[in-house]
Amino acid sequence: MSKVFVAGGSGRVATELIKDLIKDGNEVVAGSRNPEKIVKLDGVSAVKLDLHAEVNEIAKVMDGCDVVYFVAGSRGKDLLQTDAFGAVKTMMAAERDGIERYIMLSSMYALQPQMWSKYKALAAITDYNIAKFFADNYLIHNTKLAYTIVQPASLTDEPGTGMVTLGEGDDTTNPIPDVAKVLADTLKYKDTIGHIIMMRSGKTPIEDALSNIGDPVDYNNACLLYTSDAADERSSVDLGGRRIIKKKKNIVH
Repeated sequence: MSKVFVAGGSGRVATELIKDLIKDGNEVVAGSRNPEKIVKLDGVSAVKLDLHAEVNEIAKVMDGCDVVYFVAGSRGKDLLQTDAFGAVKTMMAAERDGIERYIMLSSMYALQPQMWSKYKALAAITDYNIAKFFADNYLIHNTKLAYTIVQPASLTDEPGTGMVTLGEGDDTTNPIPDVAKVLADTLKYKDTIGHIIMMRSGKTPIEDALSNIGDPVDYNNACLLYTSDAADERSSVDLGGRRIIKKKKNIVH
């Protein structure tokens, strides 16, 4: 199994994620501003992580790990230094350490700004989505990391169901344990590399959903090709063998 670094290791999602990673036989190094708040389990090492620190300092804390999870969040209090640039610095540190696998917790439709105003829950966290937009873009376009980005709908404290729906759809909800399980199980399936996984509660077992994930969809490029009414209503672009057609602003995969 893997030696996994969890950035943001004392948060709600991180706590459930760490439990799942340990259950799967991994060793976990969990980093947080408050390491004393990290869940205490065999196989878990709690370390101090300051996302305001220089990249070389962050790299020292992560050194020796095989995988990085970024699940840190400032809850709107430090969006630039934590949610945006803090994430970028962990990517830089991972590459400096020779770590290849990187799994990011993001937000549903974070790479599609035109969707934010369509859902009340997303409109309420616009500043957070802006931070995730830039962090996700950096991961995709400015690193060589083997990434997966998990974009859940709104998080709830309800018990997990073990059932999800993946892909675009209404911004509904996800129990935190289900989000953590998707994050943990993503590590098991190499086919999730290069994927942006939108998720919400559903009726498909998590392992079935991930094991049958299909080809990646480039939501980011689809967003960047979004056209105005005044522009030509129909155009297309090839995205790694997959053609996205735009007609009257609707994107069809």
